[in-house]
Amino acid sequence: MRIPLSWLREYAPVPADATAEDVMAALVKVGLEEEGVHRPTDELTGPIVVGQVLSMEPETHSNGKTVNWCQVRVVPEGQTQTLTGKGIEESGVQGIICGAHNFAPGDKVVVTLPGAVLPGGFAITARKTYGHKSAGMIASVRELGIGDDHDGILVLSTLGLDPELGSDAMELLGLYDEAAEVNVTPDRGYALSMRGIAREYCHATGETFDDFVLDLAAKAPAANAGGLPVTLTDSAPIHGKDGCTRFVTRQVTGVNAAAPVPTWMSSRLRLAGVRSISLPVDISNYVMLETGQPLHFYDADKLDGGITVRRAQAGEKLTTLDEKVRELHPEDLLITDSTGPIGLAGVMGGASTEVGTETTNILIEAARFDEVSIARTSRRHKLSSDASKRFERGVDPELQAAAAQRAVDLLVELASATVEEGVTDTGSTVEPTVIDLPADYTAGRIGIDYTEAQITESLEQIGAQVERTETGYRVTAPSWRPDLTDKEHLTEEIARLVGYDLIPSTLPVAPPGQGLSTEQLLRRRALNALAASGLTEVSAYPFVSEDDNNLWASPVAGETVKSIRLANPIASQQGWMRRSLLPGLTEVLKRNLSRGFKNLAIYETGHVFIPGAQHGSSQIPGLGVRPSDEVLADLNAGIPDQPRHIAGLFCGLVHEETPGAVPHSLDWRDALDSATLVADVIGVKLEVVKGEHQAFHPGRTAALTLADGTVIGYAGELHPKLLAELDMPERTAAFELNFSALLNGRGGPTIATGISGYPATNQDVALIVDADVPAKAVAAALAEGAGDLLEDVRVFDDYRGAGIDEGKKSLAFALRFRATDRTLTADEASAARSSGVAVAADRFGAVQR
Repeated sequence: MRIPLSWLREYAPVPADATAEDVMAALVKVGLEEEGVHRPTDELTGPIVVGQVLSMEPETHSNGKTVNWCQVRVVPEGQTQTLTGKGIEESGVQGIICGAHNFAPGDKVVVTLPGAVLPGGFAITARKTYGHKSAGMIASVRELGIGDDHDGILVLSTLGLDPELGSDAMELLGLYDEAAEVNVTPDRGYALSMRGIAREYCHATGETFDDFVLDLAAKAPAANAGGLPVTLTDSAPIHGKDGCTRFVTRQVTGVNAAAPVPTWMSSRLRLAGVRSISLPVDISNYVMLETGQPLHFYDADKLDGGITVRRAQAGEKLTTLDEKVRELHPEDLLITDSTGPIGLAGVMGGASTEVGTETTNILIEAARFDEVSIARTSRRHKLSSDASKRFERGVDPELQAAAAQRAVDLLVELASATVEEGVTDTGSTVEPTVIDLPADYTAGRIGIDYTEAQITESLEQIGAQVERTETGYRVTAPSWRPDLTDKEHLTEEIARLVGYDLIPSTLPVAPPGQGLSTEQLLRRRALNALAASGLTEVSAYPFVSEDDNNLWASPVAGETVKSIRLANPIASQQGWMRRSLLPGLTEVLKRNLSRGFKNLAIYETGHVFIPGAQHGSSQIPGLGVRPSDEVLADLNAGIPDQPRHIAGLFCGLVHEETPGAVPHSLDWRDALDSATLVADVIGVKLEVVKGEHQAFHPGRTAALTLADGTVIGYAGELHPKLLAELDMPERTAAFELNFSALLNGRGGPTIATGISGYPATNQDVALIVDADVPAKAVAAALAEGAGDLLEDVRVFDDYRGAGIDEGKKSLAFALRFRATDRTLTADEASAARSSGVAVAADRFGAVQR
């Protein structure tokens, strides 16, 4: 909300020397948030004066452009020029080149003299152009920064002005005014008006607020038979409330809609962030900003019959003031006449009854619409307006007649209108909210023993009626504060007005002996290990497409996995919650590749979302009451499983090529190493077996399992066809682990074994087995047979070819033996090796080569 200070001073005792910063500092004390200062003089400095065109001589130049060589008087005739500066003539007549043609000799205009600076840092100097010395500029509203019109210069007579020559044009146009901007929270919609801001300023400064709306309400006539017939009907109330609870109409005739907008009004609207359009439209906006009540003006001659407020019917359309044809929804609340819809209630009027410069008779509407209904309509049509912004937050139900009266007064004063006697005021009365506030409740919540006087005075300041009871206070909330519904809200108001600075601050004492949980420690250990090994952590969006979930979350091609669909996705192609981290990582990888990075090793940790048998819950509990155990159980049952995953992607080289070091390409081995590293640092032994996954290379994929055979992830190179489709490097590797499952498989703490100080004995053995026997299984058999003396077994060769029968393969293993209490002899090592070979032979038919 932007607050022109000249406007605020009409309704609050703001000191004459107070700045926008001073006003914001006061409003911050009562809970509003400062946003900024709008001060035209920050970008616009003089000398800028009123001048009169004495003569203008058109000249067409070689570039085809016709300009006017003008003589402009900038001081009253017969007076000496008081302004001094390089290029300012002492005679008071300036020679100025002007490219505009919308003025004539005798017109009074705004002249920016040498030394002036216009918005954008444009300094005015005397310079030679088009064969003349031009000492100044005749300004347009755009050049002055007070409008968008650039069709010509600003002729002051079009504003109804006839100022003295040489007078300060900046003062004339209200450019010395300034505005403070504050952020108004959604629960305090009353502050989206000068009335509300003036009240808050008085709260902050301890002054008494004199509500000007009460005088307007007293002046407004009562409803009578001469008013326009208005019918309020609601066939589909939202959350049990009628869409319109009050509708006031007034009518004026003989309006001069083309009359100029007074500069005091246009300058205030401009500082408040509203563009000046025409006198009737500006009056409507002015009253809305002043009182907080949105108004709508209809060209009364374009109305057909009375007005009906109702919900939209199937197939109805409306062309709104922005010239867009809108398909209406049955929940949309409409303003209609006998021809059909003429306005989208509380959001935007219709083009068919728009007020224009030819309008002479105006019907004024001041209504009160339901907050939820207007909010839904505004969002449904993606149409936000100043009116809908206020209706969504709640408009004072007692304000309509007063705001309509203010609009009538301004139309009579500024547009020569005549008031019609007919007045319509229909709708239901809104009962005030009555709240019981226990005497000790505020002190218990805030920590200050407020006196009875502080409690009573604070609540009366906001406009509430306070009655003392045996147990505390009975408070009737003011009509303009729909946010006050319970004792907590009243407590907040008391704390706010007495002063937040009085609330004691006590830092909580951290409980001893607390730190990271075991899961947090292990997760941090795993992530640090990946980072230390050269990977870079990234964070991707958790929203993916349904095809991505089907591809990455299931190893079987063509299988559809259950996923959670978003009700309001940021993009239609990202409408599902992820079941795998790899879709997001591929997007991050592709983005970095497109920026010129070639060697990439990235990883991410995060939750994936797996729906269960129940999706959501129909038992949504109300506010302020603890749900029952049954309701809580149902709510928990509807929450999807959210295990934590860790995943990584690799492409390019392990490092840049350097002299003496030829790098290898990142491949399946790097992905597998990273996956096993995660398991190793948290103390879990991963079993690596040959795996198959539709997104991975059929011959370069490992399934990662726990000791019980549960598959918790995959590692390997991605499928070449998939990489081609995704436009990714031909050799890209990846891994993904269910980190939650990995933690669950950890078991007890890892016990470190002692290190033997005796030397090891190394021996090799080559075994011929069937080609389909996994090397890992043969190694396990050797380890089992060799017993405790075998410290390590590693396969180092897999040979299939000459000398080996078809369907067979030769596996060579390096065996390391060591005893903890002595130096092993060669015979002891050989005996242990033979025992291992015997088990392999028995289990797999292995033959020593």
